[in-house]
Amino acid sequence: MDLVARVAATGLLPAGGPLVVLVSGGRDSTCLLDLAVTLAGPGAVSALHVDYGLRGPASAADAEHCAALCARLGVGLRTERVRRPEGAAGNLHAWAREARYAAGARAAAQAGGPLATGHTATDQVETILYRLATSPGRRALLGMEARTGDLVRPLLAADVTRAETADWCRRRGLAWREDASNADPAFARSRVRETLLPALEAVDGRAVGSVLRTARLLREEAAVLDEVVEGALAGRDRLGVDELAALGPALGRLVVRRLAEDATGRSCPRAASRLADVLALGDGALDLGDGARAVVGDGVLRLERTPPLPPRRC
Repeated sequence: MDLVARVAATGLLPAGGPLVVLVSGGRDSTCLLDLAVTLAGPGAVSALHVDYGLRGPASAADAEHCAALCARLGVGLRTERVRRPEGAAGNLHAWAREARYAAGARAAAQAGGPLATGHTATDQVETILYRLATSPGRRALLGMEARTGDLVRPLLAADVTRAETADWCRRRGLAWREDASNADPAFARSRVRETLLPALEAVDGRAVGSVLRTARLLREEAAVLDEVVEGALAGRDRLGVDELAALGPALGRLVVRRLAEDATGRSCPRAASRLADVLALGDGALDLGDGARAVVGDGVLRLERTPPLPPRRC
C-alpha cells in the first residue's frame, strides 16, 4: 500500500473538512502538508508555523521556507512569533512544545477542525525510549496517541517512518529545512535519536518495529486495566483504606493514580508510587507530587488538589 493510501486509511485526514497542519519546515511536516492537500484538498487545509526566534537567522529562514512551501501548495499560512520570557526557568523544549500546541489549539478552534502534526513512527520510538529513561511506569511505554481530542497524528497512525517522509519529499521535489539542534547532544532527545536508537538497531535491525508493536500491545492492554480500575471504584471518588489495601499493590497503585488524576485533571505518575505511604497515613493529609494530595479521614481516602503555597511575607 502506498503512502497516500496508508495515511488515508487512518481516517485522520478526511476529504473536504477543515484542517490545520503544524509546519516547521522539516521533512515530516512538509510530507504531512503535501499529503493533507492531496487527501483533503487545498481549500480545506491551512498551515501554522510557530517561530520561537531561538536560532537567529535560521529561524527567520524557516519561516520564509514555510511561506514558500505553502504558496507552492496553495495553502494559507499563519505564522505566530513567540518569545521565551527573559530568565524563564525549566526545560526549553517543554516550553516550545507548550507554546506550539497552544498556538495550534487556537488556530484549530478558529478553523473549526483538527490540528495535525507530523509525528512519525520514528518519533514514537524515540519518545518511548526517552520516557522509559525518565518516567518509570507502564504509561511511559505507551507513547503518543494517534488522536487526542482535536490533535491528530496521521503519519504516526500509518506507521510512517522518518526515512519514508524524506523519500516522499525527494520524489515530490519538496525541499525541507534541517534543524541543527535536533542533533545537538546537549539535548536528551537528541542523544536518544543519535546514539541510543542506532545502538538498538545495531543489536537487531527490527528494533524500531519491535518497540512499536510493544507499544500497540500495551495500549490495548491498558484499556483493559482501565476497565478493571473503573470496576474497583464503581463510580466513586473515594475509597476505604482497608478496601484499597485489599486490592493488592498492582491494582492499588492504579486506583490511587486514577483518583489523583480525576482530582487534579492532569497526569500524576508519582501518585502510584506512594501507595505504601497512603496506606500507612492514618487520618491526615499527604502530598503525593504532581499537584495531588491524599486525605484520609475516618478510614476513607479521597484525593484533592494540593493547595497553593501561602504568599511569602516580606
